Amino acid sequence: MMTQTDNYNLAQRLCRPELRELVPYASARREASGGEVWLNANENPFCNAALQGVNRYPDCQPEELRNRYATYAGLNANQVLITRGADEGIELLIRTFCVPGKDKVVSLTPSYGMYRISAVTCGVQFDAVEWESGYRLPQRLYQAGQDAKLVFVCNPNNPTGTLVPVEELIKLAKALPDTLVVIDEAYIEFCPEQTMADELAQLANLVVLRTLSKAFALAGARCGFVLASEDVISLLEKVIAPYPVPLPVASLAEETLSNFGIRRMQSQVSQLNARRLELCQRLSALAMVKEVLPSASNFVIFNVGDAELSQQILSLLAQKGILIRAYSALPGWLRISIGSDGEMTQLYQALKQLDSQCSQQPAQKQTQEQQQETQS
Repeated sequence: MMTQTDNYNLAQRLCRPELRELVPYASARREASGGEVWLNANENPFCNAALQGVNRYPDCQPEELRNRYATYAGLNANQVLITRGADEGIELLIRTFCVPGKDKVVSLTPSYGMYRISAVTCGVQFDAVEWESGYRLPQRLYQAGQDAKLVFVCNPNNPTGTLVPVEELIKLAKALPDTLVVIDEAYIEFCPEQTMADELAQLANLVVLRTLSKAFALAGARCGFVLASEDVISLLEKVIAPYPVPLPVASLAEETLSNFGIRRMQSQVSQLNARRLELCQRLSALAMVKEVLPSASNFVIFNVGDAELSQQILSLLAQKGILIRAYSALPGWLRISIGSDGEMTQLYQALKQLDSQCSQQPAQKQTQEQQQETQS
């Protein structure tokens, strides 16, 4: 059984040395709470906006929001840090635990691009390890993680939508006891039984990233969470900006994390999962599609076998006002997010037309070649 001492020693051992004794910035809101006459933060006494209190600085970690997410995740509030989306959580972890020019961050490829961007912009080495066939964790990830401060695994993975079983992630974390293993669960609400948050009590080196951008439909609000041991969270609190959660964002997030908001999210996820299944079936029925990867997220990635054809499909759909995504690291593959019923109907109609055109092109090309041979 893991002890708090294990947690503390690991977090302190892995963090940047200068942070161990660092006293976090003491904002006026942190130094004092309560009171009726607030003259300690150089705020403007006039509130000109419809949202009451927006003329005042917000709490660094709004208590009600922190408590609601902790309850939702099945954790204590001091195991939760609220961030400006999961992206800020990625950068905070690197800034807190990695010494520029010395330490290393490891992730998989293809995967979410901000692990690399955040590492490079912080002056930290980044090592990308290719997935094993079938998008399983490769042995080289275990090897590369031995001398890394952080190992990021996006699960479900973006852009593939594939899922690493919890058992494999636990095995990875246990194999790397002196490395923080960070599981990015941005899409976990689409397969909640696969969360690693339940393992935080047993694994001192485990960190989980979450967001309200996907299943909770708050991408524009920029609200995410880091879930970890109390001591990892305490270190991150030294580094995070004094006011990372704007008052309107906190209000929106608290409402979203109400009992009603959570039930609504779960109902919408069920609808999106059903639409995802239909999308997979329709894509598989198209002649131009060679492979459709099983997805545990709110998107599907498929292969048309040819990079030129994928770009052609991308362009033709864009001409119809339908935007999907291609990846240079995955030539021939295209990713489609699950939209509304109306949006998906437009997509299916456009894909059917494109599939018909693509089927005719080889026959037309063959006819042209035969005509050229006859003329010669």
